[in-house]
Amino acid sequence: MTYIFDGSFEGLLCAIFDWFERKPGGVLLKTKQTYQPEAFNECFSVYSDQKKAERVWKGLEKRLTKDWIRRFYCTFLSEDAAAYQSLFSFACYIFTHPPGAEANYGNPYVLAIAQMAKKVEREKHRMEAFIRFQHAADGIFYCAIDPDFNVLPLLLFHFKNRYADQQWIIYDIKRHYGLHYNLNTVEEVQLAPESEKLLQKPAQHLGDKKESLYAILWKDYFKSTNITARKNTRLHVRHVPKRYWKYLTEKTFISH
Repeated sequence: MTYIFDGSFEGLLCAIFDWFERKPGGVLLKTKQTYQPEAFNECFSVYSDQKKAERVWKGLEKRLTKDWIRRFYCTFLSEDAAAYQSLFSFACYIFTHPPGAEANYGNPYVLAIAQMAKKVEREKHRMEAFIRFQHAADGIFYCAIDPDFNVLPLLLFHFKNRYADQQWIIYDIKRHYGLHYNLNTVEEVQLAPESEKLLQKPAQHLGDKKESLYAILWKDYFKSTNITARKNTRLHVRHVPKRYWKYLTEKTFISH
């Protein structure tokens, strides 16, 4: 049987709840976006219900350590279809086995979640290291990102604590939403398509007059501290993959 859910975290938890309520046997989990009707395969539509989701989540919190709860959530943020299936099967496995079952790495779903969560955490750490804000004329610091995974929720506390004295917006242009910190709270925001385009190049459209100067000074500093004789491009790319260079001021061309 195929279970079809809306792709949300709440919907995933409700799919787990419905499996235990209906006990249909083996289930293939699909999102509404990826589901393709099949002639000989029965399907069931999962409807999101906050109370059902909360019951499942509280059940997982009782059975899993905080580390595994985080792995579960990080794996969901991967937005990977196979990961959704792994999360569903993993939860069913945890609820039907004695405590400590998550330590069985011989189980394919336990292993899959551990591996995917590690990838998401790595992307989160790289975003924390490579994000560069640009100062806009309105006094807010902007940054547009397009990470491989939906790591924006994982970045909230790091940037709120590190840049607590300034307003900032980190916007995921791939997923069309962002986080805005107003010196007190962090709110989720969504911009119109026209505003998103401006945000991708704030130095040209929204930037403070001094922003280009600061960028030039930083690039000059980077060049002056670079030791050409010790240049190791292969090692550099290993630590700073090229797909992240677009976030780094020292790697981009600043027109002036």
